[in-house]
Amino acid sequence: MKEKDSTSASDSDRTEGEISIPNDQNIAGFKSSHNTETDPASNVDPPPDVVPDGGLTAWLQVLGSTAILVNTWGLINTFGVFQAYYETTLLSSHPPSSISWIGSTQAALLFLVGVFAGPLYDAGYFRHLLITGMFLIVFGQFMTSLCTEYWQVLLAQGFCMGSGMGMTFLPSAAILSQYFARHRALALGIASAGSPVAGTVFPIIFSKLEKSLGFGWATRVIAFILLGMSAIPVAFMKTRVPPHKGKKSLVDKSLFKDGPYLSFTAGGFFAFLTLYVPFFYITLYGTSQASVTESFAPYLVTLLNAGSIFGRIIPNALADRFGCLNLMLVCMSGSAILVFGWLGVKNLAGSVVFVLLYGAFSGGVVSLTPSVVVELSPDLSRVGTRMGFGFIVSGTAVLIGTPIAGAVLGGESANARWVPTVLYAACGLLIATFLYSTARFLQYRKKGGW
Repeated sequence: MKEKDSTSASDSDRTEGEISIPNDQNIAGFKSSHNTETDPASNVDPPPDVVPDGGLTAWLQVLGSTAILVNTWGLINTFGVFQAYYETTLLSSHPPSSISWIGSTQAALLFLVGVFAGPLYDAGYFRHLLITGMFLIVFGQFMTSLCTEYWQVLLAQGFCMGSGMGMTFLPSAAILSQYFARHRALALGIASAGSPVAGTVFPIIFSKLEKSLGFGWATRVIAFILLGMSAIPVAFMKTRVPPHKGKKSLVDKSLFKDGPYLSFTAGGFFAFLTLYVPFFYITLYGTSQASVTESFAPYLVTLLNAGSIFGRIIPNALADRFGCLNLMLVCMSGSAILVFGWLGVKNLAGSVVFVLLYGAFSGGVVSLTPSVVVELSPDLSRVGTRMGFGFIVSGTAVLIGTPIAGAVLGGESANARWVPTVLYAACGLLIATFLYSTARFLQYRKKGGW
């Protein structure tokens, strides 16, 4: 019986990677007398089937996961300043759509490599994934500082760094379920805040140092910061329960008969197809359409990520009470409305208000997605495979979404087609809102409650 419990606990590690809902079995374990939160002085590790839900070791995992979010999504959210620099200076001979492939490749690999990182994590290779992924991220950033050609930037910043991000992102979230049950939402919220914090700081560093030290050293300074951040998870993060020994399919055939899940996944495709268009193009739009000075334009990405900090934490804190899918609808519809309003932004004040609000609502969309997958899954044993399927769909959308926007925009900023570009982004989010609403209605008919 104990062996069965241990297997069950291990099997849920990956599937609950970014879950913000309580688990009855984990709560039962939390009530055990082995709880380290009620006995913080205890040096005895609880058995694998008991979630400690606190303690120094558990919170060090949160710290490590926060550092990994800095090195992954934090960099992806920073690409807007690189996009603007490449378009105007380093890669000015290439159209915006080609340059967008660099950032979209990086983001897509974070999803797509994660499909394989999940099973490797379950098999007990967490430390191998962590160390290899951190190395690729730091190495790719250093190599980017030496690049002078398009193919070099694509290889270093796109493929190398993206592969490292994919190896570390999913396991860093999954490991928190081994340490938290009742406080899981708080732990995930704190960890996810690392992304917008980095997206706030890195654009300032790059824009300031690029002018005084040049592109090479501005990029290398960020690489040294990433190296220091990498030391935190490498030093402190470790799995608490033994790896799962059983075999498990990567495809859950029942999902193709699950209407709410399929509708939500289809909505996720359109959401991630266009969600990051403002992140990539707000700097260029500000300087060409909203009378924003060249010196202040990079700070638009900074403010966008600052707004995202609230979007990562507040919706997750409310989701347990009001429902993950309900909060997702609020965030997605708000994002769509704001992007339609982007067409009316013509000055600095409007740009600042837009990026702060869009950062908050879009941040909620990203942070709530895994929790909604759990809410729509029939049981926790299928969450991992359903997340993997969703990663494939979302990764494909991220890969092609912003290059399509770049192709619509055109090659020269003076003749850029901003109205169709903004409408492309807004309509994608509107379609996602409709499909998410459909998923909510189907789920209501299935379970009979909101």
